[in-house]
Amino acid sequence: MSTETTPPYFKRHIFFCLNERKNNEACCAQHNAQAAFDHCKARVKELGLAGPGAVRVNKAGCLDRCAGGPVAVVYPEGIWYTYVDPSDIDEIVESHLKNGQVVERLLTPEHLGR
Repeated sequence: MSTETTPPYFKRHIFFCLNERKNNEACCAQHNAQAAFDHCKARVKELGLAGPGAVRVNKAGCLDRCAGGPVAVVYPEGIWYTYVDPSDIDEIVESHLKNGQVVERLLTPEHLGR
């Protein structure tokens, strides 16, 4: 089976870091990452974007960008986002996941790692 002629099973994946660190170390879980994940999953389903040939919303452990947290990354483009509230998630869903347009204002600064 050739990957050149076969469309990907999912057009896009969005992974949300839900990692929780001990000893009060910076982590995405401290920034309501689970609520953001739940909101994104619900919006993607609500807009009919979920499923094969479309979008998959995934949980992830540490994505090693803690200093930029909370973070999510969209593949296949490899675009990293830092979000604050549900309206940011709505913008990512509508602009990037639905229409393929990167949300520039929410990009995680390249230099931020762990």
